[in-house]
Amino acid sequence: MSTTHTQDTQAAVMVGEKDLAGPGAVFCPNPKMTLWNAHPKVFIDVGTTGEGKCPYCGTVYRLEGGARHGH
Repeated sequence: MSTTHTQDTQAAVMVGEKDLAGPGAVFCPNPKMTLWNAHPKVFIDVGTTGEGKCPYCGTVYRLEGGARHGH
């Protein structure tokens, strides 16, 4: 996982195939987040569109290489 900044200065977490917790999903909070700002664990689909946003904290997750159509 790595972090980049989007045009609106919101950080985006770049995730690779090894970071997926199932078929095209990541979970938030991710292991690199500190415990004090944790929220309930949610799974976010990044495989369909290549990007997903956490409904709790607003963290944007982007799949390196874009969407994984057909997976």
